Amino acid sequence: MKINIAIDGPSASGKSTIAKALAKRLNYTHIDTGSMYRACAYLALKHDLKPEAIELVDLVNRSHFGFSENGHILLNGKDIDAKIRSKHVDLLTSTIAQNQAIRSTLVSIQQQIANTKGFILDGRDIGSVVLKDAELKVFQTASIESRAKRRLTEYQIKGIDVDYQTIYDEIKLRDLQDQSREHSPLIQTEDAYVLDTSDLTIEQSVNQVYEWAKELIEERGDTND
Repeated sequence: MKINIAIDGPSASGKSTIAKALAKRLNYTHIDTGSMYRACAYLALKHDLKPEAIELVDLVNRSHFGFSENGHILLNGKDIDAKIRSKHVDLLTSTIAQNQAIRSTLVSIQQQIANTKGFILDGRDIGSVVLKDAELKVFQTASIESRAKRRLTEYQIKGIDVDYQTIYDEIKLRDLQDQSREHSPLIQTEDAYVLDTSDLTIEQSVNQVYEWAKELIEERGDTND
């Protein structure tokens, strides 16, 4: 029998990267919940709808969200992963996440997906809302400076022209929005392990979470099979 792992943290802290690598190592299923909110932002942009529009809520409720074997987000059966990684989607996602009707729909979907064990979900309210009973909760953080540098590198690889200060300011604003929103704000739960990745490599970060998971799995006499 396996366990469930919840990884929460601010924007650009590397949650999905760590979760994906950890899932591969443990032979678990990774669900990037942030990509679901990005998909909703993509829908809003595609249909020219405001984040608070009731039409957007209806559209989200009529849509089908899923994940491919390689972890890409599927919207109505189509892989839109590349389309949700744009700067425009980045800027709109936090606002979309403040829409309680949309949050309720996505949280319900996420809970249905992970209604058994062997899942790793990353986001901002996994340990506090989505998987309150997750055996392992990790709060992954990093300095704004290191997160801005990582995001800048991502954009440069994609050929997106943007400067460091702009990214820094956007991440700082995103943190404020995530931590102060009325519904499901970003918080560190009391039972979460804290992982500061500011000065850690991806491998070091994955190794640390793996050790935490391994210890809990062994305590329960569980296996990865």
